[in-house]
Amino acid sequence: MTEQSRVQPQDGAALLPEPFLNWFARRGWAPRAHQIELLARAQAGKSVLLIAPTGAGKTLAGFLPALVDLANRPKRRPGEAHRGVHTLYISPLKALAVDIERNLGKPVAEIGLAISMETRTGDTPAHKRQRQKFSPPDILLTTPEQLALLIAAPDAKRFFSGLRYVVLDELHSLVTSKRGHLLSLGLARLRRYVPGLQAIGLSATVAEPDELRRWLVAQGLSSPLEGEVPPKAAVGVTSEGTAIRPSAAAATPSARYAGTSPSRGEEPMADLITVAGGAKPEISILDSEERVPWAGHSSRYAIPEIYEAIRKHRTTLLFVNTRSQAEMLFSELWRVNEDTLPIALHHGSLDVSQRRRVEKAMESGSLRAIVATSTLDLGIDWGDVDLVVHVGAPKGASRLAQRIGRANHRLDEPSKAILIPANRFEVLECRAAVEANYLGAQDTPPLADGALDVLAQHILGMACAEAFDADELYAEITSAAPYARLSRETFDRAVDFVATGGYALKSYERYAKIRQTRDGRWRISHPRFAQQYRLNVGTIVEAPYLTLRYARSGRGASRGGPVLGKIEEGFLESIAPGDTFLFAGKVLRLEGIRETEAFVSNAVGNDPRIPVYAGGKFPLSTYLAGEVRAMLADPARWKALPDQVSDWLRFQAEKSVLPRREDLLVETFPRGQRHYMVTYPFEGRLAHQTLGMLLTRRLDRAGARPLGFVATDYSIAVWALDDMGSLFKRGKPPLSTLFDEDMLGDDLEAWLAESWLLKRTFRNCALISGLIEKRHPGQEKSGRQVTVSADLIYDVLRTHEPDHLLLQATRADAATGLLDVSRLAEMLSRIRGRIVHKHLEHISPLAVPVMLEIGRERVAGEANETLLEEASLVEEAMGSG
Repeated sequence: MTEQSRVQPQDGAALLPEPFLNWFARRGWAPRAHQIELLARAQAGKSVLLIAPTGAGKTLAGFLPALVDLANRPKRRPGEAHRGVHTLYISPLKALAVDIERNLGKPVAEIGLAISMETRTGDTPAHKRQRQKFSPPDILLTTPEQLALLIAAPDAKRFFSGLRYVVLDELHSLVTSKRGHLLSLGLARLRRYVPGLQAIGLSATVAEPDELRRWLVAQGLSSPLEGEVPPKAAVGVTSEGTAIRPSAAAATPSARYAGTSPSRGEEPMADLITVAGGAKPEISILDSEERVPWAGHSSRYAIPEIYEAIRKHRTTLLFVNTRSQAEMLFSELWRVNEDTLPIALHHGSLDVSQRRRVEKAMESGSLRAIVATSTLDLGIDWGDVDLVVHVGAPKGASRLAQRIGRANHRLDEPSKAILIPANRFEVLECRAAVEANYLGAQDTPPLADGALDVLAQHILGMACAEAFDADELYAEITSAAPYARLSRETFDRAVDFVATGGYALKSYERYAKIRQTRDGRWRISHPRFAQQYRLNVGTIVEAPYLTLRYARSGRGASRGGPVLGKIEEGFLESIAPGDTFLFAGKVLRLEGIRETEAFVSNAVGNDPRIPVYAGGKFPLSTYLAGEVRAMLADPARWKALPDQVSDWLRFQAEKSVLPRREDLLVETFPRGQRHYMVTYPFEGRLAHQTLGMLLTRRLDRAGARPLGFVATDYSIAVWALDDMGSLFKRGKPPLSTLFDEDMLGDDLEAWLAESWLLKRTFRNCALISGLIEKRHPGQEKSGRQVTVSADLIYDVLRTHEPDHLLLQATRADAATGLLDVSRLAEMLSRIRGRIVHKHLEHISPLAVPVMLEIGRERVAGEANETLLEEASLVEEAMGSG
């Protein structure tokens, strides 16, 4: 575990059993004040949120109540039945659960506690999962998906009958997604089994603590029963500056479901412990001697300097934002690895055995560097990591803080990090992220209402466990914070969807998964639906994948050898047998594809293609976007930027103008046979793609004859046959009309009606809700089969039942995800009356990056910039024009 405080906390000896005190004393440690405070709160029956910096001993604090309670528990008598799980630890990552088992096992053994502890993830063998159901460990380390499976089992109530604590690690990461919605429903079911269940949330980065405090406890609870007085919670401050706040409305174990949600001011909350302090990280931005690229995301220019940083440190953790970037960076580092340093690769598409080997090598300290994606973002406790290198901009201040926290894991020693901007705009973003980190700013997204497709999946799971009463299940579900505002009418529609598929599909028997019995309860209509549920549970919808398997060269799709991992079906369909590509740091040749497997052999090649993965591209956070705009508008802040970047901004001010923070700059200029409009909203790629589609529709109606657009995190370029700058000057249309907020009404609806985007979103909702099942006993549908099924059903529902529950879920997903409508609406409101138009004769320096994106080859994963095209654009932008 992490290093402990030598400050003696008050009353520690009174709360900790002697074996624990002896264990601390043998190491010259004392338990930290917040660890004792959390133990006291838990022993008083409270749920608690602990917010503490990396290295503060969060993990031990979270487990201490469980370990002490287990240490004091009487031994099991001979012949006594196996006890159920005592403590459930839930992590967002499989690797984190494995890491906790390793790190917690050491103090458990050294203290001499007779406690069993096991992991249960998707990687756990089936025979071990089956054994755990009959002989559960005291502490089970698991994931949200496995919890959903466990509570859907007929014997779930027995399995969890002895549950006392649920420890939720990296809580901020769990609660903001559909996984968090599913987990919240799982906790609601656990609280039904064990009314006095206590939740302990652990997090290092939280923007709005009260949201997480509500999430941890049951919502919609009635007042305590007459005669019952909830225990008062003390308010105080520990010697470390740890703030202790009581719950807003403490709920007693016997509290009842109220059936309707309370008003916002009455919502129950867990106690809050916030640990101040911790050494500030040492973060630098690479000031490269090489030319910082104008565009692109590869960071190849900095490879020699990255390698030199690896050579100078014991262990370096290199983070990137996408799997394709990870493959490229790993390959480039091996190309320059003259010292043959042990460098490894870790991302979610690699086979589990390879990931575990890498994690074990990191644990033993035998690696000098590891290239990773978000699979290692959270909590992994490797004290020997003395440098974090973030390749590419972090896209969020909280994400940067999380990743930097992977170094050192010691509270009083600073983590060290280097940011490697991939292009010039990313230099500004990295500078904004560094300043935010020193200010302690957080930009985790706000929590959303619970998704309806997740609700449908959970309803089916609860029917698999036991027949349910709709009134009771509604009360249970609305006790989960994301669903506290769920109306009874919407809940009934969700039950009807699981029972019939909805009005347009009710004649098909395969959608009738539950039925109502004479006593009014709902039960599963056939055992096969329970089997299907177990095969398809979860909310992570991956792009269609094929398994990569070794085969002999020249044998085609023949019988294969070891599995390497998985790769997206769409990428493999874009190449032909004989083509080479990078995977797991190897150059592979595609031999052939058969059913759900792709057969490959080792190859050599100087120009292998890099797979592009659909997931992993994070949007630029609103906070960082605002800071980048502020930096552009304030020349005094340019002193912190590299000379080549500050010179670029000065040239922009000379040739055109730099927008003020709340303004929108619109530049128009001719180039070749086309006319261009470049705008700089700085609202992230998702919002910009939506805005680009809507702008081109409006420009088409205005007669500008637009040909296309391209969007980055920072800007949008639209090109057309007509001179858009002259049209705007004549007011045909006025720019205020072009960027009017009403584009999010009929224009958005019309575009969505004819685009593929809603169909793609519907496909995911259909899979999560259980309407379409990808996995069947002994077989799995291909991505193409799933897509065809989803598209057919989507067309039927749009025509015959446009208010169908899944279409409602689809529109909500698209608005908050792929479209980023709310952020776009805020931007359009902000710029009203603040649009600055510059009609130029030549491209501006600020427009060069987005212009270089036009026609960029993406299949190969951000290929090298076309230097000839860049030289031409730069000369034009910086020249005398």
